[in-house]
Amino acid sequence: MLIMSLYLKYLATGDSYRTIAFSYRVGHATVAAIVKEVAGAIWTALVEEYMPVPQMEDWRAIAAGFQERWDFPNCVGAIDGKHVVIQAQANSGSLYFNYKCTYSLVLLAVVDAEYLFRVVDVGGFGRSSDSGSLRNSAFGESLRDGSLQLPPDTVIPGAERRGLLPHVFVGDEAFPLLDNLLRPFPRRHLTRERRLFNYRLSRARLVVECAFGILSSQWRMLRRVITTSPESSLQDGHS
Repeated sequence: MLIMSLYLKYLATGDSYRTIAFSYRVGHATVAAIVKEVAGAIWTALVEEYMPVPQMEDWRAIAAGFQERWDFPNCVGAIDGKHVVIQAQANSGSLYFNYKCTYSLVLLAVVDAEYLFRVVDVGGFGRSSDSGSLRNSAFGESLRDGSLQLPPDTVIPGAERRGLLPHVFVGDEAFPLLDNLLRPFPRRHLTRERRLFNYRLSRARLVVECAFGILSSQWRMLRRVITTSPESSLQDGHS
């Protein structure tokens, strides 16, 4: 119980190892070892139960949720990246240096209509854009090669004249336009129809930003500078 209490305190408060070591009357190295071990154990033990790889029926259910709650048909998830700030690493050059002039790892995630994380990919270098993080991720590779087991193209009620349309993820302007990934139209010279499309897409996409906000408010470790190595930070991000 003491070990789990210590680890949850680290996630919930974001306190430094030194502060937590003082609170629990243990050594700094002991805290570091506990955090690393528990993070790895949680991910290994629970990932298959709480974050299994979505199958076709899962994608169908997600699409139904977006249709019902956000009036956006054929949407199988909202995608975005969050920078998790870390301490500058020795000899890392500019790999982790991001556009906000901090050092970070990128947490790339797909969220459903209920603000639940369905896919996570942790470990993109901070200097990478959302587009680059997607391109270099396992999820991005599966998206490009068509191995995600997305449902077949369907006809959207009310848009029959457009024929069969694919199931898609929605992202912001930082992401590329792909067969199964939509982004807003450029803001210049928007027609009424395109302006309405951008509004609908942005409303559906906001679930991923809200999910990140909920995550950060629950686990304040994500609001602070993580002083561990990138490898340990990866485990913390997963758990």
